[in-house]
Amino acid sequence: MKLKKPLWRISVATTAEAEDAVSELVSNITGGAAVAYFHLESQVSHVSVFLEEGGFNQPAAREAITSGLAHIRGCGLDLGSAEIGIARVRREDWAESWKRHFKPMVIGAGAGSRRPGVRSLLVKPSWSRQKAAKRQAVVVLDPGLSFGTGQHPTTSFCLRELVRCQAPGERHSFLDLGTGSGILAIGAAKLGYTPVVALDFDPDAVRVARENARRNRVAERVKPVRGDVTKLSLRPGRQYDVVCANLIATLLLTERDRIVRQVKPGGRLVLAGILASEFAKVRRAYADKRLKLCASQTQNEWCSGAFCFA
Repeated sequence: MKLKKPLWRISVATTAEAEDAVSELVSNITGGAAVAYFHLESQVSHVSVFLEEGGFNQPAAREAITSGLAHIRGCGLDLGSAEIGIARVRREDWAESWKRHFKPMVIGAGAGSRRPGVRSLLVKPSWSRQKAAKRQAVVVLDPGLSFGTGQHPTTSFCLRELVRCQAPGERHSFLDLGTGSGILAIGAAKLGYTPVVALDFDPDAVRVARENARRNRVAERVKPVRGDVTKLSLRPGRQYDVVCANLIATLLLTERDRIVRQVKPGGRLVLAGILASEFAKVRRAYADKRLKLCASQTQNEWCSGAFCFA
């Protein structure tokens, strides 16, 4: 019997206040999906990523994380001890860590809604036994070593906007820029959007998104493809009713014209993955393109917004 190789765990001990910022930092540096949990008694938040053996350079990763933590501290966030730990762990430990901390979440209208058709989404891992409520579609998404589960506040905001925008009896189209695990595209298909197009520059992300689409039985309606936001056409052959761009602020600013051209007149553009300190700049840039902010959410240091044509 072939034994499974152990994994490397890179962890940072921090505060609840800085948990999201540290998760983003460690994920960006390592390319791994961060899992975080808060220890009630010690009041310490532990942020960890799990990587395959040989998948990273230990000294370089530690140096980059240390430098990034110093930058976060310089922005005024309390990091606590910010102790960095790197250790080998069994795969079973990684799996059980996710099972303890990845819980089902419901996105959308409550039980009292009179809206016909699918009115909400239940996003859950495969090991959860939670059943869907009436008129609730299920999205099954298990964590992988390189892709998250969609529980980040920016992703949950995008999902809520998808639920909000799908009016009864209407068929809206959807474009997902930076699809990652494919959760937004899969959720859109479950809600009745068509067509659904999902782009990501990372070929591994495209592969994972396709696998997740098949697993959720929407492979015929969701077509993840490799695509570069910086090469989107300024004269696209198709525009979309709803476009989600869950990207870093730098891309949202430099590729503003290309992103806006993908949205139908009267459509909705959802921008996410933005630090709260950068959101005002992004908002002004899109206001110059006649897009006004019609919904927003700020959680910890993250800000997301839905924009409509003025």
